[in-house]
This record gives sequence, structure tokens and C-alpha cells, in this order.
Amino acid sequence: MNITVFGAAGNVGRRVVAEAVARGHQVTAVVRNPARATGLPSATRIRTGDAADPHSVAALTDGRDLVISATRPAPGREPELAAVTRALLTGLHATGVRLLLVGGAAGLTVPGTGGTTVVDAPDFPPSLRPIALACNEQLDACRTTAHDVDWAYLSPPVLLEPGERTGRFRLGADELIVDAAGVSALSTEDLAVALLDEAERPKHHRARFTAAY
Repeated sequence: MNITVFGAAGNVGRRVVAEAVARGHQVTAVVRNPARATGLPSATRIRTGDAADPHSVAALTDGRDLVISATRPAPGREPELAAVTRALLTGLHATGVRLLLVGGAAGLTVPGTGGTTVVDAPDFPPSLRPIALACNEQLDACRTTAHDVDWAYLSPPVLLEPGERTGRFRLGADELIVDAAGVSALSTEDLAVALLDEAERPKHHRARFTAAY
């Protein structure tokens, strides 16, 4: 496939690019600052662009099979996340190009709580609430913006850190996945695997899904 990745210089984006290239896909990595593109696979095509600009999105995704967005706003600019999502949907309108978004865990329900979401759990860190609510708005933008884009939204677990690529994890829908000890975790490498698995064998259409060990 011919794939464009927005947010390619971030922690998740870099691993998504690496996973896609390793699988033999043609990847265009879009960054705002070219200096941050160092270290991406040599086979990657580096482009400068802005996911918040529908015209830039349209130009950078023309002729592609798939777009992946792994963008994250800087602290204090969290509302940009939903705006970027709406720009992506606008830029991809009428193109037939599929969109996969790396979102947040905030809106997932916590097992055994009767429907309490992660962000509303008593132990949720207040410092993370702005980005958590922004991720909820991001998903809402997918669901409510008028568009014809086939999208899927991947919610990570609570703990997402660089680690080992195992290729072994569980998939879910709207409920947080936890292990026997109540821990919800996944490496960023395996998150990239889950995302590219969905890219190659689509199972979720206009829906959220999640992955964790």
C-alpha cells in the first residue's frame, strides 16, 4: 500500500512508519519540522506539511491508499487535536482514502465500574485531563463531522511506552483491556503492529477499537 503518515516524527508515528516500511509499504512521512525527521527509515519519503490544513492534507494524500494520523498537540494546545481531525476528514472527503487515527484511552470504560470512563475514574491524574478530553473530542469529530471517509480510531491502553515488538496482544472495542493484575499496557511497537494489522486487514469501519496485552 501507499501510505501517508501524519505526526511521523512523534513517538508513536516513528514506530508506525518503521512497521509500515518493514512490511513493504510505500510510506510518506509528513512532519512540520524537517529537522525532526532524522532517524526515520531511509526508504521513507519525507514531506513537510500541516495536518490542520485540508488543502495540505489533500495534496499529501493524493493517490494514496491509506492515511494514518498519529499527531499530538503541545501542552496548552490540546483543542487543536479535534481541529486537526476535522481537517483530515475534510481533506480526504470524496477521495475514497481510508483514515486510521491514533487516539486516546480517556473515553474507554473501566471494567467492573458500571460504565465509568478512564478520564472520570477517581485516580485519573488531573494533569492529563486536558489531553484526555481533547482525545474524546477527537473521536466525537469523527462521529459527527459531515464526511464520507472510512475511518477507524485506535485507543491505546493506559500505559503506552517504548518496548518490545511481540505481535501478541488482545483487541477490544469500547472497554479498557486489563490483564489479571488490572494493568492496561502495550508497547508503542505493538501499537504500531495493531495499527498496520488493521490497515492490511480492515475489521473496524467508522468505529473505535483498542489493543493491550
